[in-house]
Amino acid sequence: MEKKNTKKEIVKMLLNKNLEIEDEEQLLDLLIDQPIAIDVDKVDENTRKFGDKLADQLTAIAGSWGFIIGFTLFLIIWILLNLFCFKNVDPYPFILLNLVLSCIAALQAPIIMMSQNREAKREVLRSQNDYKTDLKSELILEELHDKMEKIIVNQKKIISYIEKKEQETNGQNTQNSSN
Repeated sequence: MEKKNTKKEIVKMLLNKNLEIEDEEQLLDLLIDQPIAIDVDKVDENTRKFGDKLADQLTAIAGSWGFIIGFTLFLIIWILLNLFCFKNVDPYPFILLNLVLSCIAALQAPIIMMSQNREAKREVLRSQNDYKTDLKSELILEELHDKMEKIIVNQKKIISYIEKKEQETNGQNTQNSSN
């Protein structure tokens, strides 16, 4: 009885429904027939908004070697142009360059953090999904183990019955040959 109640609670937790499970067979059928696992990336793709997509794209670009190399080249060219060609546009301590870099950093950091937060949420969903899948597998394996034990017990009974019948047959054959 305790095992049944535990399984009822597990099914309720797995499926997030208030279900009344009458027997273990019904539980097993429910677990096998109902999908537990979800494709987190597909669900996320369907629920992403424009800002989420933009944040993910910006994070992918800003976190690449291409961005680092390109931005380093931009800085070098800016400094060289302002030192030798446009001396009055942004002279040596490069205050305008510092302002541009500060603005980029101020905007880029929160956008990257938004993308990382969304990724963290996806990881939590993946973790929950893995747990549910593992739990379902464990319950199914437990049920299969119980069925295997029943089969082994039945096999032993059948073997015992066959051996008994063979002994009876051998006993009757021995009596018939002595007569």
